[in-house]
Amino acid sequence: MRSMIASVSVLALAAACGPTEPAKPAALAPSATANADLQKLLIEAKPGDTIEIGEGAFDFTEGLSLTVDNVTLKGAGIDKTVISFKGQKGAGEGLLVTSDGVTLTGFTMQDSKGDGIKSKGADDIVYKDLKVEWTGGPLATNGAYGVYPVESTNVLIDGVTVSGASDAGIYVGQSDNIIVRNSRAEYNVAGIEIENSTRADVHDNVATKNAGGILVFDLPDLPKKGGHSTRVFNNQIFENDTPNFAPPGNIVASVPTGTGVLLMANRDVHVFGNTFDKNKTAHVLIVSYSNTFKDPDYNPLPRDFVIRDNTYGEGGNDPQGLFQSLAPALGGKLPAIVWDGVTKYGDKTEDVRIVVREKPEVGFISLGLISTPPDLTKAKPSMDRQPDTQIREPAPVVLPQKPVAAKEGA
Repeated sequence: MRSMIASVSVLALAAACGPTEPAKPAALAPSATANADLQKLLIEAKPGDTIEIGEGAFDFTEGLSLTVDNVTLKGAGIDKTVISFKGQKGAGEGLLVTSDGVTLTGFTMQDSKGDGIKSKGADDIVYKDLKVEWTGGPLATNGAYGVYPVESTNVLIDGVTVSGASDAGIYVGQSDNIIVRNSRAEYNVAGIEIENSTRADVHDNVATKNAGGILVFDLPDLPKKGGHSTRVFNNQIFENDTPNFAPPGNIVASVPTGTGVLLMANRDVHVFGNTFDKNKTAHVLIVSYSNTFKDPDYNPLPRDFVIRDNTYGEGGNDPQGLFQSLAPALGGKLPAIVWDGVTKYGDKTEDVRIVVREKPEVGFISLGLISTPPDLTKAKPSMDRQPDTQIREPAPVVLPQKPVAAKEGA
């Protein structure tokens, strides 16, 4: 009788506890088949899954891809999970993501032949606590971009370190509603780049030892243009002195070594609360797009920019690139803020409104070039700032809470 009572009690307890939870899949460990095993997990993932990569060194020869919505790819931590593509056979990305609601976190990626991590058309994507690097240092043969979200809405890049990219370390292109924060870009051609995008907050980052620290600009002949409403604030932008190593023909090959922030052909960009130091060309360069173009919808002029309340250290004492020839005429150095002074393209003239709301001792110069493409031999430099005027600051970027709804038909 006692045995029967005990058996009934055990059955009752089991029923009360409910069904047993399935065992959690073990984190992927380094092995000869880890590359193929991880790709299989990415292919077979279901929305809501977390795929874990364990601690250790992984040597992959084939790039990875993810097409499933609402998946998290999680390593054991930066420099704990290290994925090397030094032996990569193809020339593509280390990882390509084309699905929504993806989170990438907790691993280091090294030496991909192409871009490090690229996401395309991947809305609500999170790059969190990652490192992407090319271990041979700054070389033109390195991949172009470290982390590279493009054509996306709702992008978060947080706690990411990139070094060695031959174009831009952290790049966001043709996207909307973007936050880049708490990240570090060093030894890239461009540290952080916001291109042809709208509504971006770039804040609390470190950009150092790049050719150019932070770039915000628009280019012609792209599906999305008319970039606007970017705030660049509370960043540390210093010692951007790595010689420009971009392959010839790349747009960033023209970025002068020693540029802190470069703003080009965009609208409603506010730069404030940053700390600049030891950027040898200039701390802030504001320029028009100077190449010829046929795109009828493209505006090559910077419009409605506000530069205010930044802290400026040493800089401008060794201008590079096109600005090198100007330095002797300006006493051997450039001031903290340089605007090319272009207000006209083709037969169009605009009130571009460049507001410099800094202390009087912060140097400023307009080169007075008037028309694009600019001719430096016709420069008419002036240190007079434009009249102050109120230009509404873009609203802070707010990203939606996860998870996101899966695409219809997914």
